[in-house]
Amino acid sequence: MDQMPPNPAGPGGDLRPATPVSPLPGERPAPPEARGAALSDNIAGMLAYFTVVPAIVFLVMEPYRQRFFVRFHSLQCLFLAVACFAVCVGLMILGMIPGAGVLVLLVGPMLWLLGFLAACVCLLKAYQGQIWKLPVIGELAEKRAGMIE
Repeated sequence: MDQMPPNPAGPGGDLRPATPVSPLPGERPAPPEARGAALSDNIAGMLAYFTVVPAIVFLVMEPYRQRFFVRFHSLQCLFLAVACFAVCVGLMILGMIPGAGVLVLLVGPMLWLLGFLAACVCLLKAYQGQIWKLPVIGELAEKRAGMIE
């Protein structure tokens, strides 16, 4: 039976050094902000619209909760999600009424598409660095984002 050569990485198999590698001679280390750089405001604002999870994370995490732009887009995303949920519940209740089910089947997909398009437009506007307010929801988000300091 052949013997396997010893593992040069040791028993754990990890080839990474135990201590951080210093820069080469003549190189300066990266500045602290470049090592653990936070997302830019437009990227964070855009990511807030993917689901409610990033929006909540951005409202809680320290570097982002200090920025009005990120707070505004996170809150607008959350308010849009709550509004879409309320419309869905209303349509479900309306669908239980005899004869109204056909109306729900016609209006429901159009309202879903409207909510999806609103989120897409908000996402693109946030990426462009603009504050684009949805009717009613945008005003609420702007007021709440100004309150949180």
